[in-house]
Amino acid sequence: MRILLFTGKGGVGKTTLAAATAARMAAFGRKALVVSTDPAHSLADAFGMALAAEPAEVDTSLYAAHIDARGLVDRHWSTLREHLRRVVAGIGLDALDAEELTVLPGVDELLALTEVARLAETGPWDVVVVDCGPTAETLRLLALPEAIAGYLDRMRAARLVAEVRAAADTVGTLATHLAGLRALLTDADTTTVRLVLTPERLAVAETRRTLAALALRGVHVDALVANRVVPRARRWQGPAAAWLRTRRAEQDAVLAELDASTPLTVHRVEHRAAEPVGAAALLAVADELYADTDPLDVGRPPGAPLLSVTEDGDDYLLAIALPLPDGSDPDLARVGDDLAVTVDGTRRLVALPLMLRRHTVTDAEADSAGLLLRFTPGEEDRP
Repeated sequence: MRILLFTGKGGVGKTTLAAATAARMAAFGRKALVVSTDPAHSLADAFGMALAAEPAEVDTSLYAAHIDARGLVDRHWSTLREHLRRVVAGIGLDALDAEELTVLPGVDELLALTEVARLAETGPWDVVVVDCGPTAETLRLLALPEAIAGYLDRMRAARLVAEVRAAADTVGTLATHLAGLRALLTDADTTTVRLVLTPERLAVAETRRTLAALALRGVHVDALVANRVVPRARRWQGPAAAWLRTRRAEQDAVLAELDASTPLTVHRVEHRAAEPVGAAALLAVADELYADTDPLDVGRPPGAPLLSVTEDGDDYLLAIALPLPDGSDPDLARVGDDLAVTVDGTRRLVALPLMLRRHTVTDAEADSAGLLLRFTPGEEDRP
């Protein structure tokens, strides 16, 4: 079973391409589910039919659903939060502290992600295609397992779990569940991201930043899709044709730069005069996007791991595979046995391999392939 996450800047057409991909998978004979975590109900518009939280068949082997994150919060988190609030208040914290400690930022997005995992694990699907929210929301969503792990540590620091067994069981179960979500997101053989963009410089710049942010999260991107490419004005004449040629030339230049800056394949889909609605129209989009190729075969296989270590005399070289965007200024800081890596506002604590923990960073280089750090042993560790 595969999970494909489609995301991109708002308005680039990711919902249409996610739905088209699922339709193509079903046409190939696979049982496909396309599900939206976006609060906007665009997926229902793409199929021209109402969708609910449970999967509904929209065509042969093709199912769709729209996750109601707010409803999930009302059903699942409210009771748990009230239970934890009583636990916190019961050990002597005042009502304000109890309220603050039991607020979980992003709980609606977390439950949406949890529901995607549930549908993927319990259904008969060969592939689950996820229409995610805009890029910023998706990055926050994918960061939640780590962020909430910090929340659980905060609860432990407040000695909540040591005081009440019920709270310990609750927090332990949630921590285990989050670890499972994290493993699912970073398993490149199962879960991959496809970034959708329009061929404009601002959209391409955001895409490059997103590639770096996802690499920091350990999430694998297997393809880029440039949507709404202006059709070529082949034999047309007049002002409209001149405008189309100029616009297409601009787009081609932007995409050529993107092609040169990433090993990922940049797939192209031309702008249509009419919005594709319904399975037949979506299949036409998929035909242009994938031609005769299985949608699962177009992506780039997992490349180098995020971290790799080589020896250089007494020193070690640590390579961090990050697709750094132009003009980025990565920040590195040692935090105990971890390395804090920050790129364009996205920060991750990377656990250092054991052999590096007694060494010191003495040099660092950055290029389009990522970061290369030199670790030198302290005097007491030299031979």
